[in-house]
Amino acid sequence: MKNAIVTGASSGIGQALTKRLLALGFNVTGVSRNIDEALFNQVNFKALQCDLSDEKQTLQLAEQLKKEEVFILINCAGFGKFAPHEELSAKTISQMTFLNLTAPMLLTNATLRSLKKNGGYLININSIEALRASKFAGVYTATKAGLKAFSDSLFEETRKSDLSITNINPDMTQSSFYDELHFDVTQNDSEKLLATDIADALQHILTMRKGAVVTDYTIRSLNFGIKKK
Repeated sequence: MKNAIVTGASSGIGQALTKRLLALGFNVTGVSRNIDEALFNQVNFKALQCDLSDEKQTLQLAEQLKKEEVFILINCAGFGKFAPHEELSAKTISQMTFLNLTAPMLLTNATLRSLKKNGGYLININSIEALRASKFAGVYTATKAGLKAFSDSLFEETRKSDLSITNINPDMTQSSFYDELHFDVTQNDSEKLLATDIADALQHILTMRKGAVVTDYTIRSLNFGIKKK
């Protein structure tokens, strides 16, 4: 069985992607601060606890992953805080930048030789914010635009290999991402995405002819909606 690594696997989009990969027959290592095997209760699932906003823990994980055979790496872990820039703390700016951008680059660096050798998939769960500019989202948007630029450049760099690289850019998706924010998705199904929509996109990417690559997979809700708390 082929091996997949999913960061942010304990909730939201990452959890939905992990469930879909397990259903498709992959061995999955789920990475998160608080995660254990009982969350999925599957023999092909392994939990790996790591705080990817912490440099020391992330570097240790990267060293460990260099020894692994990897077919799929999905960088999904991330968080956002939306406020006037002068109101963000230095700690928030640093942690958001590290988790959303630096950690994916480090984990990709650690697994890239294996991904290329195995003709696998690198999938970065990005954001619609990578494609536009929104107020009160300067740092978050910068990290997501940076992750997209990294993916696009790496795609050009590795085109002589059989590695497929895709940015998935979801619009607002119902998940725990909004738990600590002052806004959320609405209850209207046409005004939000579900985590399973992103899992459907993943399955589409993995079942396409290997000679074709969707480098950017943008998913929007049919209608616009937002709920203030």
